[in-house]
Amino acid sequence: MKWFIKLMLPALLLASCSDKEGSVLSMDPLDTGERPVVVSHGMIELGRELENPYSLANMSEALSGIYPTRSAAGLPVTDRYVRFLPRTEEDFAVLEDLGLVLFDHPLDREIVTDGDYYHDPSIPEGEISWQYAVAPAGFEYPEGILHEVLEDCFIPEEGVQTKGFEDVDWDAVERRSFEATGNGAMLPALTRAKAKSKPSGRITIVDDKLGKAVGVAGVKMVANVFVKVSTTYTDAQGNYSFPAKFSAKPKYSICFQNKTGFTIGFNLILVPASVSTLGKDDPDGIDVEINNSSDNTLFRRCVVNNAAYDYIQACSSNGVTAPPKNLRFWILNSVRPSSAVMMHQGAIIDNKLVSNYLDVIRTVVQVFSPDITIGSKDKNKKYAELYTTAIHEIAHASHFNKVRTSYWNILATYELSSYFLTGSCYGTGSGEKAGYCAVAEMWAYYVENKFAKERYGVNAHDGYGMWFHPEILMTLDEGGITMAEICAALTPSVTSSDQFKEELSLVCPSKKSLITSAFKRNTR
Repeated sequence: MKWFIKLMLPALLLASCSDKEGSVLSMDPLDTGERPVVVSHGMIELGRELENPYSLANMSEALSGIYPTRSAAGLPVTDRYVRFLPRTEEDFAVLEDLGLVLFDHPLDREIVTDGDYYHDPSIPEGEISWQYAVAPAGFEYPEGILHEVLEDCFIPEEGVQTKGFEDVDWDAVERRSFEATGNGAMLPALTRAKAKSKPSGRITIVDDKLGKAVGVAGVKMVANVFVKVSTTYTDAQGNYSFPAKFSAKPKYSICFQNKTGFTIGFNLILVPASVSTLGKDDPDGIDVEINNSSDNTLFRRCVVNNAAYDYIQACSSNGVTAPPKNLRFWILNSVRPSSAVMMHQGAIIDNKLVSNYLDVIRTVVQVFSPDITIGSKDKNKKYAELYTTAIHEIAHASHFNKVRTSYWNILATYELSSYFLTGSCYGTGSGEKAGYCAVAEMWAYYVENKFAKERYGVNAHDGYGMWFHPEILMTLDEGGITMAEICAALTPSVTSSDQFKEELSLVCPSKKSLITSAFKRNTR
């Protein structure tokens, strides 16, 4: 995988729509400088194989141990522990669309050192590793994706009546199976005397500039004990509640696959969504507050998640064109510039300058490419800076969704050429196709400053004074032209400031004098 990173990251950054100036050559993408405190990163180290208490054989034996006169011969298979070997992202998506929760590590192995990914040593580096899942008994396995059934299981669920076993205390049977298989230590002492619980809690992060903790919104929460798996999503305030009950301590994880339709994924592995493991904890659930003392990677992921969630919600509320679905973020800790390359949506890679540079890894890039990269160097633990950077880039994604790939490839060509000629992705404004950059950056800086002002009460004036003058749009906003109206003017035919001005005048004819004045005053 390291060869992939070394070759790909410079190309991504050179093709960027960066919102910050800076040399892309000063990076070292392999040296993150991480000092994990709460959450472990890197590859999971597995230990010995554990006996699965939910296997059909073990649950049947536990049933007979508590109810000696009852035959367990008729205990049905409710689920199957299985592993898949997807070859492409499309295979991966098919499995997820079928409702499977995929784990890249076995669920019946001891974890010696936790982390946020695992790669089976039998699978070549750069290919998707075995994915482990729990499939219902009647699951229809998709054709063309290799799978192996590892074990038949019986997983009792609340409200599910098993014919002939209606009066069975399944909580007691489950605990008996844990103890009989040598897993009794996983049962907290208190749970021996009380009913199982549905885990619930809240995930928050402190925005120091705002002066309070806010919810980590819309992220996928995963809890599992062996092959008993449950998932849910946090709400806007970071609250979550799992639908399943657990008697043993579940392993909790945050999967950065947001319910609004984007993923944050860059774990040195080729899967769409990053995972931050929170460890095994109380079956009643956990409350987690992320702050400046917390793990850097978890902090970054939560801030970018919240920025994208807030932006998408604002688009829905205000009538602004939303970014494309299945938007993919990468957070790169060792670089400063950020970008909206929109590769996963089909942009950039068809551009000759970029695709020639990436020829050796073109296939990999096309399959696993990002849409937005967030350069977080020097922004660690700085909520406001990370937040506004992410807002800037996702605003570009809304623009992309209106103008699509041919427009974006022209913009990328300009910015790539400008970097080689001037050392700045923005150039000086005099180059061919500079108007594309002017329109794109006016919009993105305007949105960034607008969100900052609304959230923190202060306009940071980021980008003000640059040759494309984003302050024009803030002047229009303050004059009563809405963000939705400005976005409506971002048509494919708008490729210069003058055309932007004319289109805005068509969208808001009653504000034509304000528009003319704002453009004239700021572009002299």
